[in-house]
Amino acid sequence: MHAPTQAGDRLAKRNVLVLAGAQALGGANPAIVISLGGLVGQAIAENKLLATLPVSLLNLGLALGTIPAALVMRRLGRRNGYVLGASIGVLAGCIAAYGIASAAFVVFCLGTFVSGFYGAFVQSYRFAAADTASPAFRARAISWVMAGGLAAGIIGPQVVIWTRDLVPGALFAGAFLGQAGLAFLSLMVVSFLRAPPVAAAAQPGGRPLGEIMRQPRFVMAVLAGLTSYGLMSFVMTGAPLAMVGCGHGVDLAALGISLHILAMFGPSFITGRLIDRWGKERVTAAGLLLIAAAAAVGLSGLSVAHFWVALVLLGVGWNLGFIGATALVTECYRPEERAKVQAANDFLIFGSVALASFSSGKLLNLGGWDALNWLVFPPVALAIGLLAWQGRSRTAAA
Repeated sequence: MHAPTQAGDRLAKRNVLVLAGAQALGGANPAIVISLGGLVGQAIAENKLLATLPVSLLNLGLALGTIPAALVMRRLGRRNGYVLGASIGVLAGCIAAYGIASAAFVVFCLGTFVSGFYGAFVQSYRFAAADTASPAFRARAISWVMAGGLAAGIIGPQVVIWTRDLVPGALFAGAFLGQAGLAFLSLMVVSFLRAPPVAAAAQPGGRPLGEIMRQPRFVMAVLAGLTSYGLMSFVMTGAPLAMVGCGHGVDLAALGISLHILAMFGPSFITGRLIDRWGKERVTAAGLLLIAAAAAVGLSGLSVAHFWVALVLLGVGWNLGFIGATALVTECYRPEERAKVQAANDFLIFGSVALASFSSGKLLNLGGWDALNWLVFPPVALAIGLLAWQGRSRTAAA
């Protein structure tokens, strides 16, 4: 299958609109779990040290779901795979709501774990946008789809605020029923996707995965992606609990997450053009520096303003770093290799995210909010160093 030409991006632009709409709905899935998972865990878990386990299981489900999701889409095609993924999202919300209503922490955790499987499909929307795009349009296609998360940053927290008391005697159960409803709407949206035929998406051949993964550029892209996403998840998972622990209300914590998600996706309208203007490596490095700046703000105070500014910087940094890293990955494979390479990339990234969120709650309990922020700096320094080395190597080769 030949790469689309810039003049032939009409289908790509149509798909971007569909995928951005699906991102707006599906992106609310983690927003709801992250906003409420730790609070529900504190309320119904017997061992309060496990309060953030539901959020960690969301990320674990996402990591474990990346390869099955890729296999499903390779076999059934993008559109059918996304319809199945949205159906899983409906089921996940219902399971989590039942777990809250019955005060069954294990069932609630199962619901957030299954939400992660749905998230694995949603996360691949960015790659689906690149499938039919020309090389010149690819970075913008990815960033425009990610811009759909801007609406998710509004939808998710508003669902929490308006539906949390919907089920009498089961605080927040209604929010997870709302999560299921959003997944159902997403199912209808993704049915309009017009992706390449299954035969084209599943071409045999290509290099062995190990050979592709040994490319220095692939290693750099994955490291930048897992650093951006892993650190964002690490800090964000602990932020709502830290805010409540400092005496700030649940609504202020939820609003902080809302601002964070808006910051995560808002820059997507221009991130693609920034990449075209300054290059993938520079934009990715700028994102990592903003994540470090977020940690510095987090260390400077415990007021609501400090938390909110840190979360906003964290969101913008994630946007630049993650979209830049995604664009770097698309340079590392041929069309017939994309399914396995995309799956490997997301498995590595979201595996690290799962580890980050698992450790976040424990470190918050052991070392407090400051400990989480101090641990941001070493990975950022390593990733930026590798980006700079790769940039110099390419310049020397040219």
